Amino acid sequence: MSLIHLAQAAVDATAFTPEPWLFAVLTAVAVVTGLVDAIAGGGGLIMMPALITLGLPPHLTLGTNKIQSMCGTTMATWRYHRAGLFTLRGNGLIVAVTFAGALAGALVIQHFDARALSLIVPVLLIGVALYTVLSPRMDDGDRHDRVGPRGFLPVAGGVGFYDGFFGPGAGQFYTTTLVALRGMGLTRATGLTKLLNVTSNLASVIVFALGGHVLWLLGLCMGAGAMTGAVIGSHFATRFGARLIRPLLIVVSLALTGRLVWQWFAG
Repeated sequence: MSLIHLAQAAVDATAFTPEPWLFAVLTAVAVVTGLVDAIAGGGGLIMMPALITLGLPPHLTLGTNKIQSMCGTTMATWRYHRAGLFTLRGNGLIVAVTFAGALAGALVIQHFDARALSLIVPVLLIGVALYTVLSPRMDDGDRHDRVGPRGFLPVAGGVGFYDGFFGPGAGQFYTTTLVALRGMGLTRATGLTKLLNVTSNLASVIVFALGGHVLWLLGLCMGAGAMTGAVIGSHFATRFGARLIRPLLIVVSLALTGRLVWQWFAG
């Protein structure tokens, strides 16, 4: 990114100062976002429309949202790790590939219009919802994997790229592919999803921050709310497992599909 673009981005970020009451409202919204994200993903379904109503430039909206999302997924990741749903040992390579994919995606979105993806993603999310409803694999039982750890790396990198480039539904894609391809039980897959999600969020935040596309004070206030919601959501998810995660995954996938389709036809 050129110095001219960096300077313009900095101007965009400083030219917008939210009213004080908006900090409180958006922090409260972030609590709900963090709760939903910790269980099934798709918190952007709630937060992105709220940020868009402020009239922020698109890249500033995406960058600020990534701050709160990273905070929420960090808390959820820590909670799932404490619950023993995944270990850091043995997952270093998949984390590295996910990070690289998200870094590339976040760099590409700086120069492209993501509108075309809003036609493709609803189809994928409908597939996620159908798989969740119809597949007997979407429970807490581990099964034989269809691809090994190395075979899953291109999938992790691809979803990471998508998360950095566009984002909505990335959590659902991580979880569903971990269940379908790696044979994980749904709750365990949700735990590892949070590790991958926080990885791709971190990569995105680095790129957006370097580009000056972040409202830091607003993002960190929302991040505190998202962390609060993540504590609540991860508690319910580890307690109730697939009985809670499966229906919420379906609802969020279908709701996100509906919103993306509506956005496309609404222009």
